[in-house]
Amino acid sequence: MYNRTQNDNGSYNTRCLDCFITVASCVESEQELDGVEAHHICPEKVLAELLVHEKAMEQHIAHH
Repeated sequence: MYNRTQNDNGSYNTRCLDCFITVASCVESEQELDGVEAHHICPEKVLAELLVHEKAMEQHIAHH
């Protein structure tokens, strides 16, 4: 999820609401924002997925 704001000159900024990193600033169009946001790799989401995977692996090992 992202927070988009529009600057006085009409350009846009976008910030990831999971890690609070500014993903882009002074982007000219909302279509360009879509592309930038799609390519953002959120460290918070990656860490959460890694922890879920690690827990699943630990449970799998414990049951064998």
